[in-house]
Amino acid sequence: MTSPAGRPHPSLAGVVRRYEGYDELATAPLRRREAPHGACTLILSWADPLETSGPGGSSRQAAFLAGMHDGAVLTAFAGHQQGIQVNLAPLGVLRLLDRPLSLLTNRIVTLDDLEVPALAELPGRLAETPSWPDRHALVDTTLRRLLDRSHTRPDPEVVHAWGRLSAARGRVAVATLADETGWSRRHLLSRFRDAVGLAPTTTGRVLRFREAARLLVPGAWHRHEPSSATIADVAAACGFADHSHLVREFRDLAGVTPTRYVQEWRSGFPDVQDVAGAAT
Repeated sequence: MTSPAGRPHPSLAGVVRRYEGYDELATAPLRRREAPHGACTLILSWADPLETSGPGGSSRQAAFLAGMHDGAVLTAFAGHQQGIQVNLAPLGVLRLLDRPLSLLTNRIVTLDDLEVPALAELPGRLAETPSWPDRHALVDTTLRRLLDRSHTRPDPEVVHAWGRLSAARGRVAVATLADETGWSRRHLLSRFRDAVGLAPTTTGRVLRFREAARLLVPGAWHRHEPSSATIADVAAACGFADHSHLVREFRDLAGVTPTRYVQEWRSGFPDVQDVAGAAT
């Protein structure tokens, strides 16, 4: 069960994409596949911990920040899940934390390890707040205060490159971005990776994958919706060389084929044995 989504304050535009409360009970382990989606995820939970397994290894925690990923993370929990999920733009996280995002690439970090007291204490304060609107307001206020005291600003060239990749859903060549910014490709790669967490080419792959996943399963990112798009249709629409190219990208970034990815969203996550077979 989810709560109504909170609307971030206008001053958080470009930092917070959205946040939404959730409240779930599971008597048996509930598993999900979280594919890379070109954003960072802040989980503010005050209930049972979540088990995660991905490129950065395995961990078990209730509240954490997931940096930019280029591989899928498998999650599982049994018991009670309650909290708020905040989807953050990578350049927004750079400003909130005042540190390079490359330090968080393919990592899931507990809030205590971030060494940002205002974030670390937030789940406890949310647990004591009775209503979802008030909880959303508390998250809003905390993030705005962190932003106000931030001393970090991304390079205008990185902002431009990120904006171009986002608008084009990943379909911009690094050489084009370098020409537009006036930087060498090597310098662009270094500065972009520090600020975003992934290199421009990898970011483009993730954003193009995200668009392909959105077309195959429109509800994968928000709500379940029907889709009549075929894999061949999606491959052509997203600029993949062919059907096989799309399949390879899904295997690399999501850990499964497009067909299995769609099945998981429509019918639920398969058994552990099936997951192991798909990964192999």
